[in-house]
Amino acid sequence: MPTLQDLAPYAILFVVVAVVLGVGATILATIQTGQTANSTAWNATGGGLTAIGTFSSWQNTLAIVVVAAVVIGVVATIFYNRK
Repeated sequence: MPTLQDLAPYAILFVVVAVVLGVGATILATIQTGQTANSTAWNATGGGLTAIGTFSSWQNTLAIVVVAAVVIGVVATIFYNRK
């Protein structure tokens, strides 16, 4: 039977993903400041920063989907086992 404790690994995963995205963005921004504007390297790091920003903006939606799936699983299990 799924429980709300099933959310713990996902919560830790989201924290790790947020930290990795933050560190990655910091590294890319630091690298980009030392590059010539509009060069291939500058554009590549800019693209990486944009991609990280896009991915991180989806974290809220992903968290809601995971929580909803666990809650639906808990409710479905309760109704299925009710006799």
